[in-house]
Amino acid sequence: MSEQVLKLGIPKGSLQNATFDLFEKAGFNVSGFERSYFPRIDDSQIQLILLRAQEMSRYVEDGVLDAGFTGYDWIQENNSDVYEVCELQYSKATSNPARWVLAVPNESGIEKPEDLEGGIIATELVEATRRYFEAKGINVKIEFSWGATEVKARLVNGIVELTETGSSLRANNLKIIDTLLTSTTRFIANKTAWTDDFKKQKIESIAILLNAAIDARTRVGLKMNVKKGGLETILKLLPSEKSPTVSSLADSDYVAVEIIVEEQVERDLIPKLKRAGASGIFTYSLNKVIH
Repeated sequence: MSEQVLKLGIPKGSLQNATFDLFEKAGFNVSGFERSYFPRIDDSQIQLILLRAQEMSRYVEDGVLDAGFTGYDWIQENNSDVYEVCELQYSKATSNPARWVLAVPNESGIEKPEDLEGGIIATELVEATRRYFEAKGINVKIEFSWGATEVKARLVNGIVELTETGSSLRANNLKIIDTLLTSTTRFIANKTAWTDDFKKQKIESIAILLNAAIDARTRVGLKMNVKKGGLETILKLLPSEKSPTVSSLADSDYVAVEIIVEEQVERDLIPKLKRAGASGIFTYSLNKVIH
């Protein structure tokens, strides 16, 4: 192992597999995470440690870890003083932000937070929930929930629960009456580690590669052959953040045109390109897109 090592926390639990998938897309080979809290990675300058996302920001703030991945919600819950390197738009189920919502049973008759005055709220996000109700001047009792919070919605007056799609809440006949916090994954660093040249550069390099892997998830490469006489027509159809790449071919009457597009754009674009005279059209998946 290298003498200089970045101690990097990976969130154990719901974000674990999504994080390791992202690392592999970014070009890292990670193994052993099924059996050990110290997975192996093919970079001697990185040491991986699996920890719960709920406690990650505390260990980063205290310097036990140099950097780590956790939700914005847990940074807020722990009131942690850390450096936020970047936001990473991925989560366990979708690329959508997760939301901590205030929910009650459909049959409860409760329509707004003020209706919960004097009631009991169950949640894992205790401190953030307490600050939410205090800011609104609503007097409630906050109880920590050890899990299965949706089940407790009919035992107490309401719950504050994390959701991405809302499907589990609907399945339990619960309705959302407010959103407390919207959360995405954040890459955070210890403030002292961030002043260390080696650690800062290593953290920045990881951030570049992971963001590139995230951007590649929804994009594909698109390449085609175009007759020179029809090139202008084809170029007008192409959306691109920069000018498409146009290359000469052995057949001097044709050129090759290549761009990167969103997957949703690609499926509508290909028939239009075919009708406009493009040929030899093919698409390919991307591992990383760096802007």
